[in-house]
Amino acid sequence: MKEVLALLFSIPLLGIAQNTVCFTIDPNPNTNDPALAPFTKYVDVLGCFSIYAESSITDVKVLHAAAVAAELLDNNEDGIVDDPAIETQLTIENALMPIFSAEGSSAENTFFNHYNGDGVSAVLYKNEIDPTQTGHWGDDATVEEIMHTINHVGHTNVYPSAFSMGPNSSLMSAAMDVARGGQLLTPPWIYPSSAWYHYDDYTCDYECMMIEYMYWALVSNMGILDNAQTTSGIANEWEPYNATLLQSMDILMYDLITDVQYKLPQLSPDGNYCPTPSSITEIHTERKLIKIIDLLGRTTIATNNNPLFYIYDNGSVEKKIIIE
Repeated sequence: MKEVLALLFSIPLLGIAQNTVCFTIDPNPNTNDPALAPFTKYVDVLGCFSIYAESSITDVKVLHAAAVAAELLDNNEDGIVDDPAIETQLTIENALMPIFSAEGSSAENTFFNHYNGDGVSAVLYKNEIDPTQTGHWGDDATVEEIMHTINHVGHTNVYPSAFSMGPNSSLMSAAMDVARGGQLLTPPWIYPSSAWYHYDDYTCDYECMMIEYMYWALVSNMGILDNAQTTSGIANEWEPYNATLLQSMDILMYDLITDVQYKLPQLSPDGNYCPTPSSITEIHTERKLIKIIDLLGRTTIATNNNPLFYIYDNGSVEKKIIIE
C-alpha cells in the first residue's frame, strides 16, 4: 500500500479551533503546458481533482481549497471518492481549480488564452478565500466555486437525465422551472411572486441559472446558509435557506439531491480533511516520534510558523506547519 506523506496544516479558526489538512503542496508538475505554466503550487486531490495556484497564494489558502474539494468528493472522509463514476469523469477531464492572485492577473490571462479543455468551470481569487469561515456567504467562495466545478464537469455529464442543464432536459431543469415560477429562457428575468429562486443577473443564461440552482439547493440542505447575515444577504435571490425550508418549498429538488443513487454530499465542508489512518494510509495511531527536522535536514524542536518534518518510528513522515 502506498504510504501517504501527510501535511497537517493547522490554522486558527475564530480563535478556538484549528484546521487540519492532510495534503502536500507540490511544485507544478505541468510547467510545459502553456495554460498551466504560470502556477507554482499544486495539490493532487484524491487523484481526480487538481488545485493550481499562483506563488502569491498562501499555503493556508491552497490547502483550504484542497480540503474543501476533498470533503465534497469524499463526504464521509474515508479517503475514497464517494462516487466512482464522478471520480472517473473528473479524472478523464482533468478537473481543476485555478487560484489567481486577482481578477485579470497575467496568470489568469495566460491561462484562458491557452486552456483548451473541459475540466474548468470556475476560478478562485486570493481575496475570495477565507479558511476561518468555510463556505460562509460573502467571505469564502471556495465551497461555491469548487462545487460548481464538480457538479458541472461531473454530475451534469455522468447523470444527464437527472442534472442536464438544458430546458426540458432533466429532473433538475423541471425542478428549477417550478422554483422560478415558470420556464424562463432569456432575460430579462421577471419572476412571479410564487418563485423562491429569483436570480436577476442578466448575464446568467438558463444553463448558468441551473448550476447556480444546484449550488443553492446543496448548501441549503447542508445548513451553510442558515444564519441571519446570510439569509438577509441572499433573500433577493434564494429563499429556502435550510434543509427544512428546502424540503417544504422545493420538494422536487430536495428529493433529487438527497437521492442516494447520486451520492451527492450532504454534510457541509469545514476545511478539515484528514481521513482515518485505516482507510488509505500506513500511518498508525500508536507510533513514537523519533525526531523533528527542518527543511535543511537539521534536527530541531517544534516551533510555530515554520515548516517542519516529524519522523516516526513506523517510517511515516508528516510535514507540519502550525500558524499562530
